[in-house]
Amino acid sequence: MRSDPETYERRLRIRLVVLSIALVAVAALGVWHAQSQIPRRIVLASGVVDGSYHNDAANYERILKRDGITVEERMSSGAGENTALLRDPKSGIQVAFIEGGVVPPDARSGLVMLAAIRYEPVWVFYRGDETLRRFEDLRYKRIAIGNAGNGGRVIVEPLLEASNVTGTNSKFASMPSLQALRALQNGTLDAAIMVGATRSPIIWQALHDEKLKLMSLEDAEAYARRYPFLTKLTLPAGTIDMSYRRIPAQDVTLVATKAMLAARDDFPSVLIAPIFDAARELHGQQGYFEASQEFPSTAPVDLPVSEDAERHNRFGASFLHRHLPFWLATLVERLIIVVLPILVVVVPIINLLPRIVQWRMRSRIYRWYGELKLLERDVEARQGKLPIEKWLGDLDRIERAAKRIRTSVSVASEAYTLREHVNLVRDTIQIRARREHSPAVPVAEDAVAAANAWVRAAASTNRLADS
Repeated sequence: MRSDPETYERRLRIRLVVLSIALVAVAALGVWHAQSQIPRRIVLASGVVDGSYHNDAANYERILKRDGITVEERMSSGAGENTALLRDPKSGIQVAFIEGGVVPPDARSGLVMLAAIRYEPVWVFYRGDETLRRFEDLRYKRIAIGNAGNGGRVIVEPLLEASNVTGTNSKFASMPSLQALRALQNGTLDAAIMVGATRSPIIWQALHDEKLKLMSLEDAEAYARRYPFLTKLTLPAGTIDMSYRRIPAQDVTLVATKAMLAARDDFPSVLIAPIFDAARELHGQQGYFEASQEFPSTAPVDLPVSEDAERHNRFGASFLHRHLPFWLATLVERLIIVVLPILVVVVPIINLLPRIVQWRMRSRIYRWYGELKLLERDVEARQGKLPIEKWLGDLDRIERAAKRIRTSVSVASEAYTLREHVNLVRDTIQIRARREHSPAVPVAEDAVAAANAWVRAAASTNRLADS
């Protein structure tokens, strides 16, 4: 053989080390690539500067920053514009605050709800001596119904139309909520309809203005039945202020939609869990209308619900996200997804590699064993003139090939045994050659010579097996 078994084993180990280093390098490259691909930026459409959505955006930015996620706020005129931005893939907007009832059915494709975050009532503030109880009581009055692009206006217009309050029999004023409040306070308007959170600065001012009244809607249940995105709510007397001012003075019945975090349906799923957790931190407390832990919610409003958000709401954060930073937990999850299938394939291959190598070595030995067996049969069965030179030439060829076979320790005995069997067949050929030239050679002497050859071969095999 060209090299001893120990040298061959050493070379095999070196190859395995090189393969391991290559696998580690590939894994490291995969880790770097996976880490660089983790999204860490959200473009969020909010609302006007004095609205609740702008305040919400600042809070989301503060909370998500703890996870290394940057929130880029894009202010807008409200939920109506947010919907248009969200549906426009060129706008860059990924997530937006919108309200139930704002997105028409034929425009919901490609959008999903990540979470409903709170109730946003329809507030009808008015002035004067009379008491208004229905939307139809607003007929023939000057009414602010919200600015173009404001989600509240999209919600309010169908309600007014259902009550036969139209631009023909009433005067609609299109203006932002703050401007509408000022116009109502100075008497330019008779009523202003706003949709928003109780703690919205504008609505909070209107609730505390003693000159303004808040409509208690008698037909609230009917509107909630007719428009699925609406919910009937009651604001108990004294909820806003329980002092001598008592705001409201008596129970007020309202209808409300729900504010939602909506996203494009291609929004990175890995960012949904931290957004939902931030929403739980911001909106999970009891509110004026909300029960504790009622929000964030994945109960359908009018948009399809994100499957990832629904899953996270039901089962919570994974073990990794509960105990590791966002980026590290996400990285580990991605590595599990990428590396585990590789390990499933590579580890068995590594385990099988020595067996494969051993099989290849043995196959080479067995190949020459096959030729040797055919030669041996020919030697035993041939009659007449014997091709002694050809037999010996074939044996020399087989012996040279056997010496060139590189083997490990585990199969070295088989290679040595092959060479011993070559010698055995050579002895048999020599015996037949002597018989052919000297027929008087005793048969018993030939048998003894053959037996001695077999003993030598067996002894060689046993020595290698014991070593």
